[in-house]
Amino acid sequence: MRKGFNLRSATALAFADVSPIVALYAIFTLGLLAAGPGFWWAFPIVLAGQLLVACVFGELASRWPYEGSVYQWARHVHGPGAGWFSAWAYMWGLTIALSALSYGAAGFLLQALGVDEPGNLATMATALGILAFGSVANIVGRGTLKVLVIASLFCEVLASVVLGTVLLAFYRENPVSVLFDGIGGAPLLGAPLLAATAYVGWSFVGFEAAGSIAEEVERPERDVPKALIVALAAVGALVMYSAAGLILAIPDLEAAADGDPVSDTLVHHFGSGIGRPLLVVFVIGFVASFLAVQAAVSRVIWASARDKALPGSGVLGRLALAERMPVNAILLTAVGATVFVLLSGSALYSVLVNFTTIGFYVAFGLPVWGSALQHLRGTWRPGTFNLGRFSAPVTYVAAVWLAVQTVNIVWPRNTEEPWYVDWSMVMTFSVVAVAGAVLYLAYARRRIMPRYADRVT
Repeated sequence: MRKGFNLRSATALAFADVSPIVALYAIFTLGLLAAGPGFWWAFPIVLAGQLLVACVFGELASRWPYEGSVYQWARHVHGPGAGWFSAWAYMWGLTIALSALSYGAAGFLLQALGVDEPGNLATMATALGILAFGSVANIVGRGTLKVLVIASLFCEVLASVVLGTVLLAFYRENPVSVLFDGIGGAPLLGAPLLAATAYVGWSFVGFEAAGSIAEEVERPERDVPKALIVALAAVGALVMYSAAGLILAIPDLEAAADGDPVSDTLVHHFGSGIGRPLLVVFVIGFVASFLAVQAAVSRVIWASARDKALPGSGVLGRLALAERMPVNAILLTAVGATVFVLLSGSALYSVLVNFTTIGFYVAFGLPVWGSALQHLRGTWRPGTFNLGRFSAPVTYVAAVWLAVQTVNIVWPRNTEEPWYVDWSMVMTFSVVAVAGAVLYLAYARRRIMPRYADRVT
């Protein structure tokens, strides 16, 4: 890999992967429906937990500044099996996320072009076009990727800050006290807040993208930890600010969850003319997140292939073009995402999309839990970036947070959808875990274990 990122561009990539627009608008209605306006408190809860995870990741990235983020970290702290399963969950979760991001961007783009009620076929075709555009941009080189990501960063920050400020300053309809209300104005209760926390779990993932490109960063042992933490903190602040502005500006809280509270609120205050510029910003946010997610998952695939841990490693582990890009790994993610886009509109697609969040948290959990075990055993050795005496307690709390949040996300809830949607997390997690175990035992284990033993020796 060639060095093509510095601290600023690595932070921008991680920022775009999380994306304040995707983080807020993808789950706003779900959170409001689950817990009422008080769902806002799920944002600081999840952000606090994820910042602890980011600090642990920073230590891991500084100690092992290698391409592949969660795969490398889990492999080094807990062995090749943990690394392989972390990569397996990550690959599935993020490839499905690519299809969801391209499909979401397509819907916003068609509406911005004046197609008010696009059919599934039109949305699918547009999503495939966005997928192709994003894949080509990632293949062309790091320069193109950096320009697109930094441009999107500017648009997202401007839109989030300006919109939140205008709503809070001039269009507030509700008192601040509603942020403590549950559904129908009732006190905020535990179960609804847990459900909202599960939905918001989607909002603050993706910051590990800076670690996925570690070998492409100029000073990875110093800059990657900073990029991880700064990107997540910045997105978190923007999301909470914008969310508060939106909630306090909703004209009718009781009826808000019955429609699209974001669109309805903005149209109520600004008129229909606000729609098209806002939709363009949404498209930018979703496309930028697509670019960053694809860059991250393709690097995990390439790093796994470099260790001969995947079928077809000879092809997937190649670098091509003048900038030495993992072209084949990028193409694999594009093909996988294309298959999932073609399934859009089916019941299977909605079940698969639900796996994206749990895929992230399983991939996050394995390196953090492995790091916690090293601390318990007294074998942890810090790198350039370290938390000093706070390293062990932060790691322990992060490990507990990920365990609790993973169970919270997987837990089946009554959503008044068909039973297979309520149980989709359990089903997809089980299927992916079993398929991964079969592939690992039949193929990967006997290839990566000898290589790992040689390195340890």
